[in-house]
Amino acid sequence: MQPRLNVLVVDDEPALREVLTLRLQDWGHAARAVGSVGEAERELALASADVVLCDVVLPGGSGLGLLLRIRERDLRLPVVMMTAHGNVDLAVDAMKAGATDFLTKPIDHQMLQALLQTAAADVAARRRSRELDARLARADHPGLLGETRAMRELQGTVALLASTDASAIVTGESGTGKEVVARAIHELSARRTKPFVAINAAAIPEGLIESEVFGHEQGAFTGALRARAGCFELAEGGTLFLDELAEMPIALQPKLLRVLEDGRARRLGASRDVQFDVRIIAATNRSPAQAIRDGRLREDLYYRLNVFELVMPPLRERADDIPLLAQHFLRDFARKHAMPVEGMAESARAALLAHAWPGNVRELRNVVERSVIVARAGLVERRHLPPYLQAIRPGAESTVTLPAGTTLADAERLLIMRTLERVNDNKAEAARQLGLDVKTIRNKLRGYGKVA
Repeated sequence: MQPRLNVLVVDDEPALREVLTLRLQDWGHAARAVGSVGEAERELALASADVVLCDVVLPGGSGLGLLLRIRERDLRLPVVMMTAHGNVDLAVDAMKAGATDFLTKPIDHQMLQALLQTAAADVAARRRSRELDARLARADHPGLLGETRAMRELQGTVALLASTDASAIVTGESGTGKEVVARAIHELSARRTKPFVAINAAAIPEGLIESEVFGHEQGAFTGALRARAGCFELAEGGTLFLDELAEMPIALQPKLLRVLEDGRARRLGASRDVQFDVRIIAATNRSPAQAIRDGRLREDLYYRLNVFELVMPPLRERADDIPLLAQHFLRDFARKHAMPVEGMAESARAALLAHAWPGNVRELRNVVERSVIVARAGLVERRHLPPYLQAIRPGAESTVTLPAGTTLADAERLLIMRTLERVNDNKAEAARQLGLDVKTIRNKLRGYGKVA
């Protein structure tokens, strides 16, 4: 169901104002009508409008001048210019100045309704964005966004774990946000003012990883030109995040276990140990049980770290969190790139929900950043998404079996009605997806005995 619009009609012809006001009210919108530029400016100062229908030629100033003043205050407000046939050049100038569209008189009501449906979809998307912003503002921690059951349970475990110094293992597919959760635990804990140090065992050459973990003294090996602290020393008082634990060389794991048990570490080439106070959080995208069976992870090291195990659900299993996560990333990247992007159009949001997200939250984050840059302002629409997401048609994955003997007309009716259901009865969007015009959609609906 489309939202009710507040429409301001600006025209010096009383009869046209009356006809448009009555027609807009018949369509379920709230309409106000004025006859001059001055009255229009007073109305806009008193109350907001969702759409302005404005004549090009007006007493007390031009419609183009009014458009320019509206654009100075609000780049987003849809302004549709109305003009007689002889003033089309003026309407073209208005489009260059930022008008959303223009209509020639006498007004084609079907075309007007199609424009209003598009405006209503934008209004609904902006309202949805404001609702998501309000939910983001209530989030306990930006790194733990989500309202699905899996995320609620994870948030509870994180809060419990943050109140202790217990170690933990975070498991889950690549891109699900394992380091984000580790940082959240650190930032919610009493260690928040101390360092958070992250090390990825899979990203460090095997010959260097022991030095990265434990540090070394000058001259400890060829190329050790100066002493270097290991990650345990660097994380003193804070949290050490050991990512991709199962990729750590198996020969190094007993030494790591001994350090964890004793609370003391020794740099390579040093003659004495260094005491440390560090909370350990490890992570792996492998099944720990399978990694132990494969000989990639020592069982005793796993049990030493696994006081708590936090399982990160893949994004495909918490699809209801996608709009909230997308809005969070959208706000971040709009600020980062200084682009006034407000939210997602329904067509873009539907495409995000229809995707399987093999790259999980990391993939979603990259998609949103790209889309913000392409959109630059306003709403991210389907055309701003990467091509592989533009190709997705929401609902296309579900098949419809037609009984034998189904006519072409019946199949066409089913396709039109299913498309309208999918786009919340937005006839303009349904027409766009089906490659038809709005007038054809309305004529078909009348033929089906539906209110057009």
